[in-house]
Amino acid sequence: MSRLSPSFVLAYHGCDAAIAERIFKGLETVKPSSNDYDWLGSGAYFWEADFDRALHWAQDQVKLKRYKIPAVVGAVIDLGNCLNLSTQEGIGLLKDAYQSYRKIRTKGGQPLAVNKDPASIKDGDKLLRRLDNAVIERLHLIFKASGLPEFDTVRGMLREGAPIYEGAGFWERTHVQIAVRNPASVIGYFRPR
Repeated sequence: MSRLSPSFVLAYHGCDAAIAERIFKGLETVKPSSNDYDWLGSGAYFWEADFDRALHWAQDQVKLKRYKIPAVVGAVIDLGNCLNLSTQEGIGLLKDAYQSYRKIRTKGGQPLAVNKDPASIKDGDKLLRRLDNAVIERLHLIFKASGLPEFDTVRGMLREGAPIYEGAGFWERTHVQIAVRNPASVIGYFRPR
């Protein structure tokens, strides 16, 4: 994969205020997620250049009683060797990884993972991205087994939410998300204004 230029981005992570304070004090970092439904595979998740989207996510977690007080942590990220799913190169790699994933699952008599919405949500966003996750993780395994440089980050533009007006090609929660796989890619954290 080619390096993005410039490769440094400002990104934001939504979390609980207590976690944010520990990060600002240098006591911890944004923890990576490894759920089988994570949209971009395993990694520490950030919204690129979108403080508001990170805040909305944290506010949603408060409504779900997972957080007490919503907060946002800013980060400077060096994308490094980035699997950029907004480029044809990245999309091509993912298509090939899907074929490999499908072949292995079929050969083993196992069903393919499926992207779907949680039972409580019926908006069609497919918030549980188990298939996408499995394919991205397969690509990481292919690169590792082949001795190719592993990806530091995964970057994707993701459509989410309702159209912003009738007939629109833009959606309320469309965003660019980054999954940081290599913790050294986070150059530093900052407290957003």
